[in-house]
Amino acid sequence: MNQKLKSTAVWAPLVIAVTFITGMIAGNYFSHRQAGGSVERKISDIITLIQSDYVDAVDTDSLLEKTIPDLLSKLDPHTVYIPASELTSTNEVLEGSFGGIGVVFNMMTDTATVVEVVSGGPAEKVGMLAGDRILTVNDTLVAGVKYNMDKLRSRLKGPKGTVVRLGVKRASAPNMLTFDVTRGDIPVTSIDAAYLITPTTGYVRINKFGRNTYMEFLNSMIDLRSKGAESYILDLRDNTGGFLEPAVLMANEFLSAGRPIVSTRGRIPSMDQQMGSDGTGAFQDAALAVIINEGSASASEIFAGAIQDNDRGVLIGRRSFGKGLVQNQIELPDSSAIRLTVARYYTPSGRCIQKAYTPGSTQAYEMEVYDRFLHGEDFNADSAKIDKTHEFTTLGGRTLYGGGGIMPDVYVGRDTTGVTSYYVNAFNAGMLHNFAFNFADNNRTMLEQAKTTGELLAMLPPDDTLLTSFVGYAQQKAGIAPRWYYINISRQLIVNQLKSLIASDILGQAALFEVNNMTDPSVARAIDELKTGPQLTPAAETADDGTTYINDDNSATD
Repeated sequence: MNQKLKSTAVWAPLVIAVTFITGMIAGNYFSHRQAGGSVERKISDIITLIQSDYVDAVDTDSLLEKTIPDLLSKLDPHTVYIPASELTSTNEVLEGSFGGIGVVFNMMTDTATVVEVVSGGPAEKVGMLAGDRILTVNDTLVAGVKYNMDKLRSRLKGPKGTVVRLGVKRASAPNMLTFDVTRGDIPVTSIDAAYLITPTTGYVRINKFGRNTYMEFLNSMIDLRSKGAESYILDLRDNTGGFLEPAVLMANEFLSAGRPIVSTRGRIPSMDQQMGSDGTGAFQDAALAVIINEGSASASEIFAGAIQDNDRGVLIGRRSFGKGLVQNQIELPDSSAIRLTVARYYTPSGRCIQKAYTPGSTQAYEMEVYDRFLHGEDFNADSAKIDKTHEFTTLGGRTLYGGGGIMPDVYVGRDTTGVTSYYVNAFNAGMLHNFAFNFADNNRTMLEQAKTTGELLAMLPPDDTLLTSFVGYAQQKAGIAPRWYYINISRQLIVNQLKSLIASDILGQAALFEVNNMTDPSVARAIDELKTGPQLTPAAETADDGTTYINDDNSATD
């Protein structure tokens, strides 16, 4: 790896002064300032009045802790306050490993919303999903009762191997769902799966952009190349992003020297940055397909945008999330922190990744992806909200449009084949996950003799036998009545998911994707595109003169 690239691919930490917070705490400092029009002075005066004249004694530190999140919520959807008690656990998901149930949640209102279910973790294994709202913990109500994040986290934590029962509200389920989650260690790895999906095509599934993502990615790519891979599919679906550096380093592996990767623009000139490739990439000539969807955000969109705008590979799937705001995490003196939005990301063609939002209004923003589903964008590319008044051009001359997020070159709609009310009820009740675990556990001695996914699938009973066993299990355990008209429609979907879950339990997380990919329309399309060669106009040999690149002398030039 080029060490100079590594040191310059990402800006040094963007340090800014958070004067409005220190102003609230350091009231004495502002008491000497002129009163007229001073918001800082007003806040200081209010705190002083509460301390001196309020009828009851008040812990003003605690009061401010509750006020700061509300203050920041009036800005953009991604500027947040992280209490000191939460800072370590918030960072752990990108840094190494941690213990618990394997969810990341926010509490913007009075209810905890799951924003990420850690791949391979306990919560994922029982069927919890991002977007689930936690209502109860061990039958105790935790929503709408002013639970803070620290108190809720303490209820979720516990000794490894113990079980916590969660009551969850899900948008697709009319009633509260219940999940029994066994606490355990949660390794934080970025690569869910890396294997040869055809004799000459490597498949790599990346779930986040953490500290170690680039090295995990590079090791996987080199291993696949040694096994015969000549082309690659990178699956970034539901990858919500993370650190910028690994996304830039990954893009550099596929780009020739002097190609732009990403730029940022902020109100403060020092936030304006541009990054490009240095020509040291090991896969500059390999054919590439990248799969994205509405869950691909931030660093995922930076990588996808760099590949698309340089005409370097083909993007397949659905429009990405549209998270293009740059946050700088500033730690405060009490070890709390603010993730403050300081700039916006732009792709090489000049597109702003960020979708529209109304400052201070998070509900519409949080529901935007669901609105896409309701308006048909998940099923038809023509329903996508593309702003054709903002036209952009790739380096090879192809026309692209704005509107937030990255629109793929090849649209593949959501596959709802087999989705019926029976399937939805069984899935939401966790029956597929529970049945698969019990089946694997009851047959573990036999199944663990399998060394490959193919060997394991050959050991499973015929599809009709597996389906019948599942239907009886769901009726017995959850009271889900057999409705064979709908069951037959969902037959292949249910059977395929049961096989993938059983494979995951026996052979590990990668096996789940190996089985799922056998019937995945986006993966099938990616394989076809790589076979025929995507019809993309070759990119220009050099970019505009104004771009700043990563240089061998470790400096930036204009």
